[in-house]
This record gives sequence, C-alpha cells and structure tokens, in this order.
Amino acid sequence: MILETGRPAALVALAPLSLLLAGCEPGAKESSQLGPRGAGMEQVRKANLASNPETPPPSAYKLETREGQKAGEVYPDLKLLGNISVEEFGLLMANITEWVVPKDAPPEQAGCNYCHNPENMGSYEKYTKTVALNMLKMTKNINVNWTDHVKQTGVTCYTCHRGKAVPEFSWSSQPDGPQGTILRNRHGQNAPVQAVGFASLPNDPNAFFLGNSEIRVGATQVHPGSQPTGIKDAEVTYGLMMRMSGALGVNCTFCHNTHNFADWNSSRLQRQTAWYGIRMARQANEDYIQPLQTVFPKDMNRLGPMGDPMKVNCQTCHQGHSKPLGGISMLADNPALREIWSPKTTSVAAPDGAVQAPNGAAVATGSTSEAAVSLGQTFREAGMAPAG
Repeated sequence: MILETGRPAALVALAPLSLLLAGCEPGAKESSQLGPRGAGMEQVRKANLASNPETPPPSAYKLETREGQKAGEVYPDLKLLGNISVEEFGLLMANITEWVVPKDAPPEQAGCNYCHNPENMGSYEKYTKTVALNMLKMTKNINVNWTDHVKQTGVTCYTCHRGKAVPEFSWSSQPDGPQGTILRNRHGQNAPVQAVGFASLPNDPNAFFLGNSEIRVGATQVHPGSQPTGIKDAEVTYGLMMRMSGALGVNCTFCHNTHNFADWNSSRLQRQTAWYGIRMARQANEDYIQPLQTVFPKDMNRLGPMGDPMKVNCQTCHQGHSKPLGGISMLADNPALREIWSPKTTSVAAPDGAVQAPNGAAVATGSTSEAAVSLGQTFREAGMAPAG
C-alpha cells in the first residue's frame, strides 16, 4: 500500500458504511459545458481552488544582464552552473533559498547554511547540497526535455517546495495496514481515502509513478494475452484517474470524451499532456529521487517507513490546479533553469517497450531528450496523442 503526505487520515472504521463508500469529494464546485448538450461533457472544478491559485514569491532582485564574469571562474569547483554569470548565480542561489529553506530554520541551517558549510562553501559535507544538485539537474531536465508537459511555463524548485524543505504533497511506500473487521480491508481495498476520491478503490495509485506499469485496461486485441483486462486491473487504473483528477481539481472530461474514454482521436489535448506528465514523474522519481535513498539521513522525514525517499506525483506540483501556480512562469527571472548542462540528460537508456505511432512505426517511449522530442513531434504531426 502506498500513502502520501499532505492528506487527511482515512475516515474512521466505525463511521456509517454509506459514508465510507461515498465516491465524491465534498465542497463547492464550478461547472461549464464543454461539448454538445446531453453528451455529459461538462467540466467540474473545485470552486475554491479554481479561482484562487497561489501567487509565487517575487525574485530576490531583477537580473539586468546575463553577461559578465562566469561563476565557474570564481568558484572553480562549480560544474552545473559554472557557465552562467556570477550575478545570475548569486540570484539563483538567493531564490532557491527563498523557495526551499524553511523560515523557522535554526541558524546553522538558515540561508546558505542550509546546504553549505560557511567555512568551506565548496564542501559536500552537508547531504542537502548533494540533494540540491540532483534536484537542479532534474529541474533543468524537465524544462528542456519535457516541454510536451510543462510547455514554456516550466518548473522551478518553488513549484513543488513552496517554502518547505520537503514538498507537502509527496509520497513514499507504506507497510500494509491491519485487516479491517468491518470492511475487510486488504492492501487498501475498500478503505476510502482522499487520494482516490473516497471511492471504494485500491488506494495505491502512486505505484504508477514508478516503473512502466501498464495503465490501459481495455484490450485492443481479440486475444489480449498479457494485456491487463480484469476488473482488478480496471480498479487500480481508475484509482489513478481519481488521483489525477483530485490533483488537478478537475473531473474526467478535462482529458476524456465521455462517449469513449479510451479513444485518443476524440480525447481533449489535455489527455496527451497528462500522458507525458505521468512519464515525466516516473523519470523524476527513478533517475533523480530514488538514487538519493542512501544520501538522506534515516532519522529524518526524507525517507518513508519502508526506507524509500519521498517522491513526486501530479499533486506535488499541481496542488489542486490544472496549471501549477495558475500557469505563472518563474523562468524569466531564472533562465539558467531552462538550460541543460550537457547533451545527455539522463544516465539510463530509454525503457524497454514502444508505443505504436500513427504511421505504424514503433517509437521508443524513453526519458532521454531524443526519445521525448521524437515522440512528441510524431504525434503532433499526426494530430493525435500516444496510443497508450
């Protein structure tokens, strides 16, 4: 079973059964018609979230020019950001401090001291500096290679952290809970939690944000073989859809056409964006966060009870909005976060497997720059989204 932080606890077992199995989240909603009347194509959003996205903090100061002495010339050990100017480097460090370091941090962890030894700024003796370096690589990779999801808005450290050392909406693996005597709770089944809209579904949709688990459950062949087509598979996938719906504060028709949820040709363009988002989160977790498992201290809240790091899903960035921070981009004041540091952006090859492109050619669904770009271009030219 997988649970996440930033969530209220599940309803108590002694509550009435009808309440426990309710499939709708409470709260005021806003709705608007998307398709023809009678087609069920209405967009439903949480009223309080749809109209009040969080406003990001201003930049520490305005960057007048990107020219000037390179930071790498002043700080010889600086590799990742050595090609930007000293002034821009200082601005980025000041902004990252504002985005990540808690306001109530003790003096030895406040400001620059959160990652650095003030007596030796180049030292990596504090684990937070190693973590920050990996997160900077991840942020750059997302902004350069995952524009099919983040577009030109991009992300910064603030998109997830919002002034907290550990993002509020992160998740880790959890041990299985005790068997329920009323609901016969097993592996999260029939244990209503907010992550799946309080529905009677397996409450571990975060498992889809690791590896390359199959999400589609409708068979595309007469004899599907290894394709997941059972009711159990459908329940797990539906749990993921509920997870994503809650994360963005929208309903199913934000991505799907109700006449055929599986059909890509009649789906909205947001479905293609979401397709890339799932795979972007997978890469972030596998290539940048999971490798930090041995870096994080075991006595802090950076690791979950099973020993794995706190990871990301859609909620980590979106936090109830279809566009994180209402679509405000922070990259204009932090342009270095849109620039890659080397031609290759990942240490692993594209995962095994391919999706069938519209022209019949197999296209790898990897996380490398080449795979992401070629896949996006193929489907944009064909006017449709991936077949998976």
